Amino acid sequence: MTNISLENIGKKFKNEWIFRNLSFEFSKNEPIAIIGPNGSGKSTLMQAIAGMIPVNEGFVRYFEHTIEIPEESWHKLLSFSSPYLELIEEFTLQETVNFHVKFKPFINGLSTEEFLQIIELENHSNKPIKNFSSGMRQKLKLGLSFYSQNEIILLDEPTANLDQKGFEWYQKQVLNALNNKIVLVSSNEPKEYDFCKKHLNILNFKK
Repeated sequence: MTNISLENIGKKFKNEWIFRNLSFEFSKNEPIAIIGPNGSGKSTLMQAIAGMIPVNEGFVRYFEHTIEIPEESWHKLLSFSSPYLELIEEFTLQETVNFHVKFKPFINGLSTEEFLQIIELENHSNKPIKNFSSGMRQKLKLGLSFYSQNEIILLDEPTANLDQKGFEWYQKQVLNALNNKIVLVSSNEPKEYDFCKKHLNILNFKK
């Protein structure tokens, strides 16, 4: 059983603490919403949990049962989706997906063609990413998170840039992805995380 432990972590920029004395446990089959107003540090916390940025205090630890997983191996376990995550602009959609699965294969032997149908972008397989709308990019990033082989899914502002149809697609797909995963959703929109029974309010960890 994989789990993530935050042990009295703190992060500051210059002299301002974004959060401090934050301890929490994340386990499979218990999706957690990280909530708080815009600018409160939700994205910073998500990046710290993913190992994308270091914390200034405390420890972020990943475990498989009781065995600690080294930080350099975390990326093998997780998928991260956010509006600010960059894609390779020069790649076509097909090239992007084919490149991705070299490092993180799809679940259940899913083919590229089947994946493109799921994310409803099969008619754009030869289009360069630079010509994609923000909503198309977001669906691609979400789809790669939902359908890659992973233990952990981190979703930061998951429905940003999605229209109503895209939002309904997200609601369906995220529920399918929850089984036997650690799922964290960073958001200030309750409709994005209404399946999360537990919440971590970052305002409770301000200095």
